[in-house]
Amino acid sequence: MSTPLVGIIGGSGLYQIEGFDRQKWVRIKTPFGAPSDDLLTGEMSGREVVFLPRHGRGHRIMPTELNHRANIWAMKSLGVEWIISVSAVGSLQAKYRPCDIVLVDQFFDRTKRDQEHTFFGNGIVAHVAFAEPICEELRQLLRHSARRVKAKAHDGGTYVNMEGPAFSTRAESQFNHRAGFDVIGMTNLGEAKCAREAEIAYATMAMVTDYDCWKTDEAHVTVEMVINNLRRNGETAKAIIRDVIPRIPPAAGWPCHSALANAIMTERKLWPKGRVKALAPLLAKYA
Repeated sequence: MSTPLVGIIGGSGLYQIEGFDRQKWVRIKTPFGAPSDDLLTGEMSGREVVFLPRHGRGHRIMPTELNHRANIWAMKSLGVEWIISVSAVGSLQAKYRPCDIVLVDQFFDRTKRDQEHTFFGNGIVAHVAFAEPICEELRQLLRHSARRVKAKAHDGGTYVNMEGPAFSTRAESQFNHRAGFDVIGMTNLGEAKCAREAEIAYATMAMVTDYDCWKTDEAHVTVEMVINNLRRNGETAKAIIRDVIPRIPPAAGWPCHSALANAIMTERKLWPKGRVKALAPLLAKYA
């Protein structure tokens, strides 16, 4: 059996990664619609890697338009067992400065899209454990790689997932700040939920671009500010990825890789054939 692949999902400002050998863009059709873009396959640091630009090349897809199920299904169908997510976020606490990285370990959901963040329903019911929504083993590998490349990376934090596309009002931002949350973004929760159901180990590198708008002695967030700071820390993100990829195990044996083992409530004999076919990349080992 071939070595499982490592996936990278690049957010705002990270639409490509240099250093891929044997590059090939692959178009994947999924039962859940089209992914954000074709997926770039190739080799990096001695491993087979798949890269997906989250918002599409040229940044054509808004956060609320992202099809997380299609993105994760496409990665799973190619054999991806680990996903490193790179995402722009606003800081909700003074200690997280623009161009810092926060290796978050929790999410707080302020979206209204629960039905779009699961593969299940329509005849098959599953409830995955999500108390620890980030793969801790992968998060720690990223932490050590960040230290090796001398990046300013904070260990742990809560990512508030808002919907957007507008940035926060000052009242919302100050509420999130006072609640003790750490960073805010618009994309990662749906990815993390779908990745857990797909038994993919998922971890986020939250790249701080601004202070949102809670901090009144700082300029409030603008697109120009986000892009300028992403350009500054984009190379850091790439350096961490290049360092961590060869350190990811060759076999998928972490707890996240068996998340469905005790999560499916529906008896096997009752699974609709159409759903089994649609979820084949996820359910193959249980069917």
